[in-house]
Amino acid sequence: MIFVQRILNREGSKIMKVIRYPKEEEWDELLKRPVMNVETLRETVRKVLDDVRTGGDRAVKEYEKLFDKVDLESLAVTREEMDEAERLVSDELKDALALAHENIRTFHAAQRFESHKVSVCPGVTCWQKSVPIEKVGLYIPGGTAPLFSTVLMLATPARIAGCREIVLCTPPDRRGKVHPAILCAARVAGVDRIFKAGGVQAIGAMAYGTESVPKVYKIFGPGNQYVMAAKQQVSLHEVAIDMPAGPSEVEVLADATSRPDFVAADLLSQAEHGVDSQVLLVTTDEALLEKVQAEVARQLAALPRKEIAAKALESSKLILVRDMDEALSLTNRYAPEHLILETADYAQAAEKVVNAGSVFLGAYTPESAGDYASGTNHTLPTNGYAKAYNGVNLDSYCRKVTFQELSPQGVRAIGEAVACMAAGEHLDAHRNAMRLRMETLKNETE
Repeated sequence: MIFVQRILNREGSKIMKVIRYPKEEEWDELLKRPVMNVETLRETVRKVLDDVRTGGDRAVKEYEKLFDKVDLESLAVTREEMDEAERLVSDELKDALALAHENIRTFHAAQRFESHKVSVCPGVTCWQKSVPIEKVGLYIPGGTAPLFSTVLMLATPARIAGCREIVLCTPPDRRGKVHPAILCAARVAGVDRIFKAGGVQAIGAMAYGTESVPKVYKIFGPGNQYVMAAKQQVSLHEVAIDMPAGPSEVEVLADATSRPDFVAADLLSQAEHGVDSQVLLVTTDEALLEKVQAEVARQLAALPRKEIAAKALESSKLILVRDMDEALSLTNRYAPEHLILETADYAQAAEKVVNAGSVFLGAYTPESAGDYASGTNHTLPTNGYAKAYNGVNLDSYCRKVTFQELSPQGVRAIGEAVACMAAGEHLDAHRNAMRLRMETLKNETE
């Protein structure tokens, strides 16, 4: 039985759970995410998607009126609105956007694919070419925080990859305006067209196309459970998506050398994302638990989004383990979206990390660095998908087309094997396609 201690805040509300020395057979239950079952949303999402597919702009506007409480004449953001946004964003924030964009560009540009022709045997040459996805759609949530940083994360590699059309959808406010920082970031990163649409209706518009919104080939971006369910549904038939995802999460791995104030700040920086976020502390030092709890309570009280963070902390867990090997085994089982290694031997620990979206090394590397300006991408797999998926990178916006060329020498080298294997699978047309060439070459040499 897992021993759970609940830590109370000053008002007596339960906000944090402490688990000491859980047995390995208890890990799966312990590490479950507080995620809503998207099956319960399926019918609602399906109806909205169907309406957008058949109703186009009209349906999108109706759902904008219903969900975002705004009556839109047009979905498209105008050049005048873009220019207005430039005037509204401070020079300080513009400078920050420029710095972040340059770092993101530098890191992702280094990921360009280099093609190499390979002679697999005499006369048989194979190679790959990287081709950009021509049309991509980016979704930027509205909600309680304007995620203009996500615009940079998604549009910058799309532009580097050479995507011909980059479309962005984001919900407007009740005045029909998009947050100016989102528009400013879109201009910096090279977005082609921006539309005022949020939620499921935005995903449907990009998946099916409307009179205003072009149909795209792949959709990127985070969102709430409804957006995630919509992305999964359209990916079955219409369009590719970046990855399955859910609420944001972080794990901090700490030891006796870790600073409690740093650890608490890292936990809270993720908790303030949303009430469904999850934060974990895994530590080998029991004394750290009490110190982190005190720091969380102190720092939480000063946060403007403390109600959101406090709600998220109800699903948080502070886990005490016996040693670093156990800590890393548990970490790889959890497969966190963000993993912060705040241990003395973080470099050695990093070598043993197998499952994680993005890893932050050492006491001076907070998760917020990667969220904004270190250059790595913050669009990452959540809900354990880091066991099989990576975060967004340059390859996310490209396809690899394979090529092969056989010379007469190549036909002689592999022809018999191809014909034999085709015959073994009872695919005589496959066999004949190679056999005809083999016979032609044989006749030419006689």
